[in-house]
Amino acid sequence: MSLENEYKLDFLQDNDFIRKECSECGYYFWSLDGDRETCGDPPCDDYSFIENPPIDGEFNLTEMREHYLSFFEDRMHDRVERRPVIARWRDDIFLTIASIADFQPHVTGGHCLPPANPLTISQPCIRLDDIDSVGRSGRHLTNFEMMAHHAFNFDEEHIYWKDKTVELCHEFFTELGIPGREIIYKENPWAGGGNAGPAFEVLCRGLELATLVFMNMELDPNGEYEIKGDRYRKMDSTIVDTGYGLERIVWASKGSPTIYDAVFDEAVNHVVDLAGINHHLKDPEYRELLGEHAKLSGYMDVEVGSDLMEIRRKVADRLDFDVDQLKEMMEPIEEAYAIVDHSRTITFMLGDGIVPSNVKAGYLARHVIRRALRMMMSLEIETPLSEIVQLQIDMMKDDYPEFKRREDIILEIVDLEEKRFDETVSKGRNLVKKTAEHYHDKDGEIPLDSVLELYDTHGVPPEIIKEVGEEVGVDVEVPDDFYTRVAKKHEGETKEVEEPTELEERLKDYPATKLLFYSQPNDISFEGVIIDSFENKIVLDQTLFYPEGGGQPADHGTIDTGERIYNITDVQKIGDVVVHTFENENGDGSDIKKGVVVQGKIDQERRRAHTRHHTATHVLLGAARNVLGYHVFQQGSNLSTSQARLDISHYKPITMNEIKEIEWKINQIVMDNRSVTTKTMDRNEAEKKHGYVLYQGGVPMGDEIRVVETEDWNVQACGGTHCESTGKIGPIKILSTESVQDGVIRLNFSAGEAAIESIHERDEILQQTSDKFSVHYQELPKTAERFFNEWKERGKEIDRLQQELAKLRRQQLSNEAVEVNGIKIVSQKLTEAKMDEIRATAEETSNRGATSMITGDQGHTAISVSKEAINKGLNANKLLQTITKKYSGGGGGNEKIAQGKIPPHKIDKAIEEFNKMVKKELNAN
Repeated sequence: MSLENEYKLDFLQDNDFIRKECSECGYYFWSLDGDRETCGDPPCDDYSFIENPPIDGEFNLTEMREHYLSFFEDRMHDRVERRPVIARWRDDIFLTIASIADFQPHVTGGHCLPPANPLTISQPCIRLDDIDSVGRSGRHLTNFEMMAHHAFNFDEEHIYWKDKTVELCHEFFTELGIPGREIIYKENPWAGGGNAGPAFEVLCRGLELATLVFMNMELDPNGEYEIKGDRYRKMDSTIVDTGYGLERIVWASKGSPTIYDAVFDEAVNHVVDLAGINHHLKDPEYRELLGEHAKLSGYMDVEVGSDLMEIRRKVADRLDFDVDQLKEMMEPIEEAYAIVDHSRTITFMLGDGIVPSNVKAGYLARHVIRRALRMMMSLEIETPLSEIVQLQIDMMKDDYPEFKRREDIILEIVDLEEKRFDETVSKGRNLVKKTAEHYHDKDGEIPLDSVLELYDTHGVPPEIIKEVGEEVGVDVEVPDDFYTRVAKKHEGETKEVEEPTELEERLKDYPATKLLFYSQPNDISFEGVIIDSFENKIVLDQTLFYPEGGGQPADHGTIDTGERIYNITDVQKIGDVVVHTFENENGDGSDIKKGVVVQGKIDQERRRAHTRHHTATHVLLGAARNVLGYHVFQQGSNLSTSQARLDISHYKPITMNEIKEIEWKINQIVMDNRSVTTKTMDRNEAEKKHGYVLYQGGVPMGDEIRVVETEDWNVQACGGTHCESTGKIGPIKILSTESVQDGVIRLNFSAGEAAIESIHERDEILQQTSDKFSVHYQELPKTAERFFNEWKERGKEIDRLQQELAKLRRQQLSNEAVEVNGIKIVSQKLTEAKMDEIRATAEETSNRGATSMITGDQGHTAISVSKEAINKGLNANKLLQTITKKYSGGGGGNEKIAQGKIPPHKIDKAIEEFNKMVKKELNAN
């Protein structure tokens, strides 16, 4: 079904807008200009606002942001604070890609109310799906602020819809001074995240300033509307989803050549200076070319499958300029622009707590950092990237003071990443060379899949791969959209729709199980009514058994039917239904009847150990954030009765002093006996009060979330069982730390009785070691150091004696050498000699002009051939191969030296064979 009627708004028709079809692209648009034939979107139209801004007066980012938010506040919209650029409230995407992402899926899916309705926000976003256009098109950014006004129309609550949205938009831009005749509303439906709707792109003088989306559809394979290849049906609710580009509107107010010059002028000048491009800018002809190129840069969109050289050729033709010369002149300034853009993106990513790694959001942060470093390498900028990032922090300190407070950690991470990048490039060259040599003999080209793997797995930039490949003589396929492809591959979790299991199908209509472990946390027994029993599973109307989840194992215990006691060994929550699994040897459960009241009892010691460890996890996470920094977030946890582990995001190994400080803090919190409270809160209220640090162990759905707060220390959304106060945890002992993957550190620890047991185990090991050395444990460090030093000195003395022995052996061998046709031949078996000594002795004899076979009594063998003997046709490797093959050994080497092993009982015969072969070869020559 056509969407044409969706765009016929009263506001547009009442205000004399005319609907037209673009003569270039075929899209429909609305305009007050009856003579206009094109839609105003590049490449249908050039940028005509450059040096001719349509907005009255210049604005900077701060001024325009405040002007926008105030405009909509004056029109009854509540101002909402921004969210971080890492989407911690979602499990399907890693980065905040739009303002509407702040409200997905919880609000848009109808799971909870919005924080305000209607609302206005200026949300920093990061999108990497256009990263290859950044610096080239003049308008693309990886990091941008999407100013927006949203209205959520649910059921009876109708706020406003399409006409009001367009009216507000038109009023905003005309108040800025843009003539109404120059504002174009281009029809282009939007789809994403399972939703869709008609949309207007708002354009002026070739620049898209805003997008107005009217979200009113959801995916349905049988839906009546087809949008961008998928079918949709109408939703009951409708959502106004707008996006106004803060940076683009500022750019339109200044009319500067590019968006980068408009909003990052200080950083652009700094990078241009570092790259040595500034001397070109002094050339009037060069400046004139840049100005003309800027007006056509809207053509420079590098989309999937684009041919950049072909795009550049079109621009060159318009400028009547040589394309190769244009490429040579434009690439440096394009790279400088991209470095400036990327440095701001890096500031937001690290400032909002992303730690670079090889997975998830951390991968995307490293992706941007390494692309910036690659371009700095191309421009031969030797200044550290951290200096440019620091400049960005200083430029944003008034709008984002939190980044200034976090500056030390941000800059340290950037410096570490630059060091790692340098090491990666250095090591990667050898890896690429081997890969290139492999394909050189195959088909002469490194395929794209191999290039992607070299970058994705080993971090080697495609430009380095291409450079090394050409040195080896192979072609390298690097598409113009390479970095975009990589970003798309890592932009979010891939979730496949799974068919319900047989168990899920069976339980879908069951009533929700009442969870008693929340309301009765200290009880260990309860009564419940059997709802159903099948196989070795029991479903009750209520339960004290905690089902496995959130890193906490399931409770164990018993269920007593009055006729039989069943041992419960697993408990799982399927939807809202708790399923108890019993041991098969208890019986087949055929005697369990529906409606029977049973007695349940949990294993109290097991529950207590899990509860202590779970509460200790919260306390430990708070301490880790307190000591290591704001960037520490939980990446996973696992509990048992004897110990637990907490995985946290961190960019370097944790030092012993940091471990001690964390351990002091957590045990101080225990001794303070602080209260641990749990309460159910409205999601919006909880987020407003505590922020997105709430979401550590996953993202719960629903309009209410369970919040666990350790008094003045830590707060997070959690469904586990917890102690009522920290004093009940008992002592907490950090057992060890380890790096489980790049950017993730694991803390292994024990709490309560388990902590005491772990301390006892360490004390026992200490005592056993003290007994071995016959000293008090306090003397162990000095004693161990003394023994170690004595061991090192003894090793040195052994080495010295071995060298003396080898010298004596060489003298003996020289005396025993046999000469054939001017070549000395030595063969000898050394007693108690290791391979290193055997090889060294053989090499020394060849250096002294002899050809030798030296063996040890364990069968280790080395054959060396002097330079003179090589000239007479002898080859160490061939001699060894012949002998080892005959006497069941093995080994290899080159013409001068070869080593291997022969069965010890065949050594004497092998030596005889060596002498015979050498003499025969020499006599023959």
